Amino acid sequence: MGSGSKLEGTSALPIRRDPYEVLCVSRDSTDQEIKTAYRKLALKYHPDKNTNNPEAAEQFKEVAFSYSILSDPEKRRQYDNAGFEAIDAESMDMEIDLSNLGTVNTMFAALFSKLGVPIKTTISANVLEEALNGTVTVRPLPIGTSVSGKVEKQCAHFFGVTINEQQAEAGIVVRVTSTAQSKFKLLYFEQDANAGYGLALQEDSEKTGKITSAGMYFLHFQVYRMDSTLNALAMAKDPEAAFFKRLEGLQPCEVSELKAGTHIFAVYGDNFFKTATYTIEALCVGSYEETTHKLREIEAQILRKRNELRQFETEYRKALARFQEVTNRYTQEKQSVDELLKERDSIHSSFTVTKTANNAVGGSGLSNGSSSKTLGEDSKAESPVEDGGSDGKDKSAKKKWFNLNLKGSGSDKKLG
Repeated sequence: MGSGSKLEGTSALPIRRDPYEVLCVSRDSTDQEIKTAYRKLALKYHPDKNTNNPEAAEQFKEVAFSYSILSDPEKRRQYDNAGFEAIDAESMDMEIDLSNLGTVNTMFAALFSKLGVPIKTTISANVLEEALNGTVTVRPLPIGTSVSGKVEKQCAHFFGVTINEQQAEAGIVVRVTSTAQSKFKLLYFEQDANAGYGLALQEDSEKTGKITSAGMYFLHFQVYRMDSTLNALAMAKDPEAAFFKRLEGLQPCEVSELKAGTHIFAVYGDNFFKTATYTIEALCVGSYEETTHKLREIEAQILRKRNELRQFETEYRKALARFQEVTNRYTQEKQSVDELLKERDSIHSSFTVTKTANNAVGGSGLSNGSSSKTLGEDSKAESPVEDGGSDGKDKSAKKKWFNLNLKGSGSDKKLG
């Protein structure tokens, strides 16, 4: 077996035991057999019943860890093929018992739940023990009726639904709704050999529109339930690919039919602080033939769609990788074109007289920081230096011109 490694949120075990060995089941055990074995061991080692026994607490964690592997078809397949090495321990979602958390931790759990963090809760050991001992109060819930009530947090209200042969053959539906959007669990118990009740099925409430609801459908064909925790975890890990995992939370219900007799259901309060408000109803689907047919068809369509999405995800991944490759190529090509055009503009700007003159002046080192002049301006500035006696000639010319003007002005006056 694989060597032990620390599981986040639990104490590390020196060596991990085979999950099948921990739960005392064989490798070809059914899901229902694994679930039954887990619940018996979880109840046996639950911290509530072993407050002064730290070894029991460790065994409880080991049982819960083993069940988290074998209860998930994909993780069970991975373990069967490659052992613990194939299991991503950090992704294991453990169930917590709110009755054993304390006020502060319960507040944190409630906060995380409000923020959308998936938190799985387990059923209080006291409730399960009372059911096994047969000491719970069971109220009748006749077929075709409903009962409303309020149940305290981490407590349960038990109901007995009695059905005859004809109703059992037609099919039975038990649903619970809450207009107050309370969190609850719908539980189904089977008769135990000691006249007690053992937990067989569990459905967590889900928000649908403005209410929360949970249902169990015993219709003689395979019905599926949606585990929203898987969807939430997939979205947290990879929001872009969460769409493809949306239908992976579809899990088959373990029981698809009921026999004639009395069956025990319960509504378990799963709110963090306040009581849960609910309405439970039981009905025979004999008068819902069209609705039953629609449900069977839609379940089949969803299963086909799940298979299609699995294939499409492969195509999508390939296309996405190709798109990323092309996008990267586009970015590189754009940068390359920009650089080529920039270099071309730089070469074009080299064809200029100004730039040549600037280079010549800069190369001669005549001045630092002085403004440059054009060739025309330079020739004009240099012409007086080139004519050696031009300065004197210019002066005499100006003087002569001045004298002539003066004489001219005087003669004009005389003439006038």
